[in-house]
Amino acid sequence: MKKSVKRISITLAAIMALSLTACGGGSGSGGSASGSAGTEGTASTPATTSGDEVVKISFAGVTSSSAKEASELWKEIVERETGGSVKIDLFPDNMLADDRVAVETTQFGDIDMATSSTSPLCTMYADFYLFDSPYLFLNKQEVYDYIDSDLGKQMLDGMESVGLKGMMLWENGFRNFTNNKVAASSPDDVKGMKVRTMENEVHLAAWKAFGANPTPMAFAEVFTALQQGTIDAQENPLGIIDANKFQEVQKYVSQTQHVYTPYIIVMNLDKWNSLTPEQQAAMEKANKEATDFQRKRSQEIEDEILTSFEAQGVTVVNLTDAEKSAFQKVIQDNNIFDIVKDKMSHPEWLDEILAR
Repeated sequence: MKKSVKRISITLAAIMALSLTACGGGSGSGGSASGSAGTEGTASTPATTSGDEVVKISFAGVTSSSAKEASELWKEIVERETGGSVKIDLFPDNMLADDRVAVETTQFGDIDMATSSTSPLCTMYADFYLFDSPYLFLNKQEVYDYIDSDLGKQMLDGMESVGLKGMMLWENGFRNFTNNKVAASSPDDVKGMKVRTMENEVHLAAWKAFGANPTPMAFAEVFTALQQGTIDAQENPLGIIDANKFQEVQKYVSQTQHVYTPYIIVMNLDKWNSLTPEQQAAMEKANKEATDFQRKRSQEIEDEILTSFEAQGVTVVNLTDAEKSAFQKVIQDNNIFDIVKDKMSHPEWLDEILAR
């Protein structure tokens, strides 16, 4: 009974939000993504003829600047390439629901598309545990090589088993290490430190293997705990470090890049199957161009953040792949990857990445 009540409340919220957009009649304002690279080309043949009903797609988005801009670009390309036969209504900033609930609501079909970090969805789709693996990837190019490979496509296609069409994997970012004691660049540097981490079995095991003292803590308490010295360090993507002003109470930001977390963009599978082949092809084109844009924009924003940190007197430590390999060896020697594989439906996918 509780599940039914939950679904009804989510549905009503989504319907109210969609109704407000319909009454407004606007297609949404264009951000800096509008007119970006990849938007020029030859005119496309409309996917439908006059008299056909326009397909409306509700797209629930997150707070990330690069993801919001990429969503605007995706909307622009789809609407242009379909000759207006598809209209996209964007709902950024978790307007309809938080990540996990938005995806669940997309499963129900009350929302057509949703964006989420992969982490909250692991219980829904176990192969996303792959992205909990510390030092599975040493740099962004290794991530992109995986996502753009047949193996990455297999992961996206596998979402059909839970009623979703995996559309794109966008960049959320690598997690990085901050502290007040040392410009950390090796496992020895973090030994004995009290590090705030998420309540995550894999992450906890990894930090213990490094010799640190991992300490799960409510995120809202982290700034004060760092300020008062209750904890020595924390780890998060650069955007979260910056947004929460951790650099104001931390001397060192080490780009350890120990865990990479992507965003997954999904569509209700029945909705996808209801589209014409031409409309689907337009979306595939938009997927490629918006993903390329989002990666580039994400890197630009990270560069801006690092420049800002240095201007504030924070020491930024850039680890080489060789230095990150030392951390990776600790992970391998302590069988951390085995913890991840035990959780996955296709553990062989992780083995294939490690074998490259």
